[in-house]
Amino acid sequence: MSDASSSSPSKSQHATGYPADSSHDTVHSGELPLRHAGNAPDAAAVVHQDGELVLVATPIGNLADISRRAIETLQASDLILCEDTRTSARLLREYGIHTKTRPLHDHNEDRQIPALLHALAAGQRIAVISDAGTPLMSDPGYRLVRAVVAEGARVSAVPGPNAAIMALTLSGLPPHPFLFSGFLPPREAARREVLARLHAAECAGLAATLIWHEAPHRLAEMLATLAAVLGPARPAAVARELTKRFEEVRRGTLADLAAHYGEHPARGEITVVVGPPLEDDSTATDLDSQLRTALRTLSVKDAAALVAGITSLPRRTVYARALELARDES
Repeated sequence: MSDASSSSPSKSQHATGYPADSSHDTVHSGELPLRHAGNAPDAAAVVHQDGELVLVATPIGNLADISRRAIETLQASDLILCEDTRTSARLLREYGIHTKTRPLHDHNEDRQIPALLHALAAGQRIAVISDAGTPLMSDPGYRLVRAVVAEGARVSAVPGPNAAIMALTLSGLPPHPFLFSGFLPPREAARREVLARLHAAECAGLAATLIWHEAPHRLAEMLATLAAVLGPARPAAVARELTKRFEEVRRGTLADLAAHYGEHPARGEITVVVGPPLEDDSTATDLDSQLRTALRTLSVKDAAALVAGITSLPRRTVYARALELARDES
């Protein structure tokens, strides 16, 4: 999720105690060489005995939410990998962080990995930040972390803001277990297919609070699809612009929320939270028990067709589960 317009503390009165130093502002953009630049233009290089990749959480809106440890880590790093260096530049300027930056995104992550591994092997400390929140959560960095772990190098993290967790705690819905799934597919057919598989898992016994991020222009359509597949009476919440001036958390059923945002288009960064199936929800009957009963007298194909008709789940999804149960019981 990107860091849109946000409220921030005065540059001379940060909650962390780190005033910005505008006299040393640098440009945080472009492909930069892998070398230490220091925290000021004339700073000497810091040599680390062991290389380290550090995942640093940054504010999701209000710049005052950055931690003191995050600032210290970014200042002491040899390089900061940013989802978008232009977006991160504001945060870095605000806290007087002059470490060199380099973009790391879905389109360049793979080709950057060899050079980054080489830098870590040479003892450099590299920080990873996303546009907002905790790195890797719907943001780039996973492939890099996997590569660093495979090389046996050190990976650590500085925890902090996370929009999904904040939305969950504000939703009034059961906080655990929960399932965070990033973004649903933007196209209706693909979105319905993903949700149908999830609903099949609920019919098989999954009971968790569900969390997604969503773009504002797709919110009403997404909520309508959720209501159609998971049931209109499911409790849910839409968290918008968290930690920012126009923060809003709207709670209700999926049907009510779909109707509201159909008439009142949303703006800003959005997280959708959906409660687990209701105990009396007839659409959340036990899929496995129904399949086992049908398999006593019917073939796998016929049992899947029968149960798919009863539950309104995709026949292909039910058939795959029927095959698994038949193999387990054979």
